[in-house]
Amino acid sequence: MSFGSAQTLNSMEPRRKKKNTISKVNASGSPENPGVQGYRKAMRPNLNSVANLHYHFPLLRFSPIFSRAGFFYNPVVGSQTALRSAAKSSLSTGAATTSRLLLRRCTCTTMATDPPAVPVRDEIELTEVERKIFDRLLGTLRKFNLTTELRVAGGWVRDKLLGKECYDIDIAIDNMSGSQFVDSVKDYLETVNEVAQGDCVIARNPDQSKHLETARMRLFDQWIDFVNLRCEDYNENSRIPTMKFGTAEEDAYRRDLTINSLFYNINKSSVEDLTGRGIADLKSGKIVTPLPPKETFLDDPLRVLRAIRFGARFEFEMDEDLKEAARCEEVKNALAAKISKERVGTEIELMISGNQPVKAMSYIADLTLYPVVFCFPPNHQPEVSEGCQTQSLAYLEAAWGLIHSIGYASFTDQQRRLALYAALFLPFRNITYKDAKGKRMPVVNYIFRDSLKQKASDPDLVMKVHQSIDKLTTLIPSLISKAETMPPEVNQEMEFADVATNSKLRISTGFVLREVKDLWRIALLISTMLHPSDLASSSKEDNGKPELDKRKDLFKAVEAAILELGLDNVWDMKPLINGKEIMSVLQLKSGGPLVKEWQQKILSWQLAHPTGTAHECLEWMNETHYSNLAETE
Repeated sequence: MSFGSAQTLNSMEPRRKKKNTISKVNASGSPENPGVQGYRKAMRPNLNSVANLHYHFPLLRFSPIFSRAGFFYNPVVGSQTALRSAAKSSLSTGAATTSRLLLRRCTCTTMATDPPAVPVRDEIELTEVERKIFDRLLGTLRKFNLTTELRVAGGWVRDKLLGKECYDIDIAIDNMSGSQFVDSVKDYLETVNEVAQGDCVIARNPDQSKHLETARMRLFDQWIDFVNLRCEDYNENSRIPTMKFGTAEEDAYRRDLTINSLFYNINKSSVEDLTGRGIADLKSGKIVTPLPPKETFLDDPLRVLRAIRFGARFEFEMDEDLKEAARCEEVKNALAAKISKERVGTEIELMISGNQPVKAMSYIADLTLYPVVFCFPPNHQPEVSEGCQTQSLAYLEAAWGLIHSIGYASFTDQQRRLALYAALFLPFRNITYKDAKGKRMPVVNYIFRDSLKQKASDPDLVMKVHQSIDKLTTLIPSLISKAETMPPEVNQEMEFADVATNSKLRISTGFVLREVKDLWRIALLISTMLHPSDLASSSKEDNGKPELDKRKDLFKAVEAAILELGLDNVWDMKPLINGKEIMSVLQLKSGGPLVKEWQQKILSWQLAHPTGTAHECLEWMNETHYSNLAETE
């Protein structure tokens, strides 16, 4: 007799009257009297695998049924054959006794929960708008005598139980399509002299993770999505499933995580936890998949990144079996082969723009997904050093800490995300590759454009920040001390016009800011991580003062010096003399290197004379030009 088969469990059941087991969930998150049928349903997916059975009932591996034979099963390294043998030996002592023991152990395992680590509400409190929306939906059912059950699915339920507001309402329908139900709602609204504020149908688009047609309707200034309950069948070469109508239970089990598998039944005004562990995992702060994680990830490898994102967002602990599955080479290969780069890029963007970007990237590193997510071109030079990944995380953590230390509101959303990307990819800024045209480009360009398929402006902006770092870092000592003597590196690169020595700092800094434009605060933030020493390799405390505080003070001091020089928005400064006027003074018929050289000199003069006029600048140019001619004769 095979232990893992459904037939075995059926034969072991005590005779009892069948009853409905899709039960209302109580405040503790445990099903009320689920009975044998409920546990058989919970174990229905993949019952032939003993490892899967242990996944749903972890304590079962320590059951006396198995320990009596002197064998404790570990689904990672254990032998299913040995386990079945031990189980068969124990079962021979009496099927009825074993049945009761097994069921009691299953019941304890499913209903037992760790001490609550996350405050979860006992019930969902609706806002006035949500109440009005649901009233209209229920009114539609009553008006047309529909037997439809309406459930809010996924994130809205999770967030409401956590006491967070959520405006993303997805309605799952059990016996019709979303568009059919929306049509009924519109008909109902007409009978009560109301109209929808808008509606549309979003066609199925598997490439963008829209596996099923979705109907949308706007009620009381809020968009609501409607889609039917579904189950999915995957093939091994694609993450795009074959979709069909499903039950609420099937829909719950197809979800990526147990905390996202909860329903709010609008008809009954109650939460449904059909996997039997969604609320328990929410309370204990755990990231777990409804089905065995490897199977879940191989079906849709994007779920690996979603698990990371939600784990970081809520600061939940990732299940050990889930982490092991994510590290599996088969899963990593599937992630690289089956998931479009756009979808990977979207998940990374949500992590970087989220509330815990450092934690998210740390998960990616811990799960050995860095090379899969941030893949490099094959011809890059030099080779990536072993410490690059560690440095990458250290810079990201430092940048995130500095942003909060300086003041989160001091940066726009766009500036924060670019600063984090610039920090994350800082160790790669000197690694290059040949693009399709044979041109040497920073590998950061490839990561953005090919690995993540981010918007075209992102690599240009981050590379611009990287290119300005060395120049800005060189200027920091002079900006702090307001020294009149410029560093040798700056003097070699910058041809100063005949200006006073005390204007050279303004000129040098102005040219750097004109290159990086409104990203100069980001460039300064990254520069302060490298000056006077590399923050990624510095001790967290020096002379009793936290190193992060010292870098914050440095940032503030340099920022104040730049503002005192009046250089904010210096990139908007227009040349006082245009190209034609330059050619006229130089008596040239066409432009060329000489005109470009004088354009730089004129900008230097303007930076040295912020209140100078075009007439004064032209006089200076004429005087300088003819003086140079006289010297060469």
